[in-house]
Amino acid sequence: MVLIDTQLSASEVLRAFHHDEPYLILGAAFSTVAIVAIGYCVLRRRFDALVIWMAIFAYLYGQRLWLDSVLLGMSVPNSLFFAELRMASSFVIPIPGFIFFQVAGFTRGRGKILTAVACILFVVLVGATFSFGPRQEFQWINNGIVVIAMVFVMVGSIRRGSANRDFVVVRRGLLCFVVLALWDNTIGAYRLHSRIEPYGFAVLLACLGYVAARRSLERDVELGEIHKELELARRIQLSILPGAFPDSTDFRVAARYVPMTSVAGDLYDFLVAGDRMAGLMIADVSGHGVPAALIASMVKMAATSQRANAAHPAQLIAGMNAALCGNTQGQFVTAACVYVDAAARQLRYAAAGHPAMLMLRDGVVTEVAENGLLMAVSELATYSDKTLPIEPGDRLLLYTDGLVEARNAEGKLLGEDALIALLRATADLTPDEAADRMIASAQQWAPSQEDDLTVLICDFVGAQ
Repeated sequence: MVLIDTQLSASEVLRAFHHDEPYLILGAAFSTVAIVAIGYCVLRRRFDALVIWMAIFAYLYGQRLWLDSVLLGMSVPNSLFFAELRMASSFVIPIPGFIFFQVAGFTRGRGKILTAVACILFVVLVGATFSFGPRQEFQWINNGIVVIAMVFVMVGSIRRGSANRDFVVVRRGLLCFVVLALWDNTIGAYRLHSRIEPYGFAVLLACLGYVAARRSLERDVELGEIHKELELARRIQLSILPGAFPDSTDFRVAARYVPMTSVAGDLYDFLVAGDRMAGLMIADVSGHGVPAALIASMVKMAATSQRANAAHPAQLIAGMNAALCGNTQGQFVTAACVYVDAAARQLRYAAAGHPAMLMLRDGVVTEVAENGLLMAVSELATYSDKTLPIEPGDRLLLYTDGLVEARNAEGKLLGEDALIALLRATADLTPDEAADRMIASAQQWAPSQEDDLTVLICDFVGAQ
């Protein structure tokens, strides 16, 4: 007799498994999709309400399929708490579902009010289930709310016309789910073998997955195009920078330019490049990336238009400021210009809000500062020259603030003192070697570059 009961029990288990098999698979699939979606948001460090609510909806839906399985019911028979949990799960699941439909734009106006009321009623049903036990009346109320709300969702999705292909795909999946959900909550509620709503939910998830995959591919293509455009922009920007300083009897000049991104707001130029005269200009546009690079191109044009004033840096900067005011979309520009006259053995220097030029002579570093207002702030800004004598062996250093503001992992800046010490330490190196050493030191100090780096070194060797 025991053997017969055992065989019957095994047969019942097998029948239950065959009945539950598709729902168990779908439940596992829905839960997996939900976990992947949440993980995707965490990795992106971005809260996407549509994805989050869809993930919660999918996870709870998958768990309910497991709770509703006959196999699980056979393993915990006659458990009041399990019966309450089963029924309560049916009331909880619609809450993230209707919030998802609202975020997706399928419920508007009165539909939003209905969604809020429905969610409140679902919460009340959950509380009533745990307070008074599972009752069939609660299930009927739930079915009625779901039917009414689903009708509003379906009508809202039909009324919301859109030529967007993604919306059309999602709407079709949604309509499939809504129709099957309506069936299960009306006619199917009285026919236990008619549980077809999970298949509609699977279609909805498949549609959303298709849209997500297609958009991901489109983003990859768009990113590829953006990278190509940035590479072209980088080459164009490099083309506006001068080549090597021509061979000169009196000057040895080296420049280094390391943008933080593909394009940058730093700029330098050789306004005068001769045997006996050198005119050097360096500039830094506020901000980074493409906007700063576009303004840097304007700064280049403004400097070129004022090349005739290279011997008088203050006039050159004033002319550049007049050209830039009102044309930089709120971006400001710092700049410094030095003109070195080998015959007169003197230099003239002017700047607009730029870090002071450093001059190295016999191991002693001197700051050369003559700063006026930032460029592109006011057309009334005035600038003045500072004239100093120079001697053979003097080294001049122009740089942008990204060099001294390089920040290490502890948040400490490299600072001007370190740059001055570095200028002294590289006194015996050629300008090219010294410029390389300075850039390398800044990059070593702050491996994560947060600003553009530009260095301009000029050695006055004197007439031979």
